[in-house]
Amino acid sequence: MKSLVKPLIAIAAAFPLMTGHALAETPNDVQAPGSSQVSNAGQPAGVAVEEGPTDTFEGYNRAMFSFNEGFDDYIYRPVAKGYTKVVPEIARKGVTNFFGNIRDVWYAANHFMQGNAERGVKDLARVTANTIFGIAGLIDVATTMHIEKEKADFGQTLGIWGVGSGPYVVLPILGDSTVRDTVALPAEWYGDPWSYVRKIRVRNVGIVLRAVNYRANLLDASDFVDEVALDKYEFRRDAYLQRRRAMIEGKSTAAWETQTSDPFINPAANAAGMKKAPETVAPAGTPDASAPAVPQAVPADAPASEKAVGTVPASAPAEQAK
Repeated sequence: MKSLVKPLIAIAAAFPLMTGHALAETPNDVQAPGSSQVSNAGQPAGVAVEEGPTDTFEGYNRAMFSFNEGFDDYIYRPVAKGYTKVVPEIARKGVTNFFGNIRDVWYAANHFMQGNAERGVKDLARVTANTIFGIAGLIDVATTMHIEKEKADFGQTLGIWGVGSGPYVVLPILGDSTVRDTVALPAEWYGDPWSYVRKIRVRNVGIVLRAVNYRANLLDASDFVDEVALDKYEFRRDAYLQRRRAMIEGKSTAAWETQTSDPFINPAANAAGMKKAPETVAPAGTPDASAPAVPQAVPADAPASEKAVGTVPASAPAEQAK
């Protein structure tokens, strides 16, 4: 119980600030970055309505973002690239699965605190399956069994309890956050099962390995952002706030992360065609040149050219099909 005193005091101290900010700046409708307007009608009682991007500390945030970018360029990214060259992909996948399996325990705890027993039980089922059949979590057998990972953290839990997010904040090294998520960090540290490993050397090596492995998994995503983002700061800020909004609204993170095109959240989207030029929508009534020809019956007295093809384009006038 003593270990929970400090985070609870921090939460209590910051609660008035965050709830006051939420009440003062919460609009009736939320405009998600890069998406159509989303109505707040039907929100569960007690869930904080998430406002659009609030960047009260933009001056500080941009300065800290630049510092983090320098740290990433000169230390973090080079180490991650060296790690990918030395460690085989199958081993890196095992590291990802192992620490992901441990993290599922904390996800389950948060889902139960949020009152979502169904997702909490699903998380525990993942831990059980991966620990027993996946060699202590090195193999993600739960996903092959269609038990999806549902991420949850204490910042999300506070949001579902009704605590407003507060302004966007960039933390040293840790990166994207909000006032609410920053206050939730002590609980995140105490809730991390790996932090209870008794041997300090093993625990510290695990923390560093997990961080480097995480950065290595995002190398392609960060390269993509470097190429296309006009303002990397705004890109990261809006992507982070969009994801947090989806989590607070109770959407399935497993489904949302699969559908989103944000490369930091869904790196597979980049490989699947994120670098393609944006599609354009043809005006109404314009024939779609890419649409396949529709098979049509060819009359006996039709010209030889039409008999040879045996089809009439879908966009052809009706009299040509007669």
